[in-house]
Amino acid sequence: MSTTTPDTDGRRARGARTRAQILRRAADLASVEGLEGLTIGRLATELGMSKSGLFAHFGSKEELQLATIGAAKEIFAREVVAPAREAERGLPRLEALLAAKLRYERGEIFDGGCFFETVRAEFDSRKPGPVRDAIEADLEEWDGLMRRAITSAVKAGHLKADTDVAQLQYEIEALSMAASLRHQMTGDAALFARAEAAIDARLEAARA
Repeated sequence: MSTTTPDTDGRRARGARTRAQILRRAADLASVEGLEGLTIGRLATELGMSKSGLFAHFGSKEELQLATIGAAKEIFAREVVAPAREAERGLPRLEALLAAKLRYERGEIFDGGCFFETVRAEFDSRKPGPVRDAIEADLEEWDGLMRRAITSAVKAGHLKADTDVAQLQYEIEALSMAASLRHQMTGDAALFARAEAAIDARLEAARA
C-alpha cells in the first residue's frame, strides 16, 4: 500500500519543476560566466530566492556545478542528439547530427552560446576533480557518438572504406568549434554557413 498522498506527490512535482528552473538559469549563467562564478549566493540573487531555499536543492557549490552540467547535457541531448536519431542510419544520420549541432550553436540555446565550450575552456588546464571529470566525460561521450556515426556511414557504404574515422571526426569538430567561438566574439552568424559549407565539402570528399 502506497504511503504517498496527493499532497506529497504535488510537493514533489513542484520541487522537481523548481529544481529544473533553477538549473536552467544556472546553465545560462555558467555559459556566460563559467562554473566557478556559479555560487549559491549568485544564483539566489539572480532568481530572487533565499540562499536557504537553494540549499534545500543543492548542498554545496560543487553539487550545484555537477547538477548544472547534467541539466546542460539533457538540453543538448534534446536539441541535438534526439532529432538526429530520426534520420536513417549512415550518412543521413551523420549529416542530421551535424546540422542539429550547428543549429544548436547558431540558435544560442544558452545565453553565452555553447555551454560546454565555455566550461571546457574554463577547466581544460585544471587538475582532475569531480567537475572537471564530468566535463571531460561529456566531451568523450560526444566524440564517441560522432565516431560511431561516421563508422556507421562507412559500414553502410556511404563513405569510403579507408576513411580515417578519428581524423574526419577531428576535422569536423574543429570547423564547428571555430564557427561557434568566433561567433561569440563577433556575433557574425554567417560563420555558421561557412562552417556548414566546409563540413559539406569534407564529407563530399570522403563520400564513396
